[in-house]
Amino acid sequence: MLTGFPCPGCGITKSLVSLYDGNLIESLRYHIFGLPTAIFCVGLLILLPIEIATGKEYFNSIFYSRRLGWAMAVSLIAYHLVRLGFFVTDNSYSDILRESIWS
Repeated sequence: MLTGFPCPGCGITKSLVSLYDGNLIESLRYHIFGLPTAIFCVGLLILLPIEIATGKEYFNSIFYSRRLGWAMAVSLIAYHLVRLGFFVTDNSYSDILRESIWS
């Protein structure tokens, strides 16, 4: 709202709702990281009770990996820059300004 530009996470909620409704294509149009987010959450819902029942911790080396964190950050930044490029070419300056709080 401050700038009129979408944030990196804009559309993930709509993506998850579309995925819940069974519309995969629409979900991917809203945000490409909606599907991986849903898969990750379902995986955690399965994994956490197993960890509690067995008393063991699985996948901690993966979840706390700096390399994975950096890869995810770079992927989100690259995706966001591509989205911003399309956003700027599809909208005029006055349209962008109208969506900000400065209009």
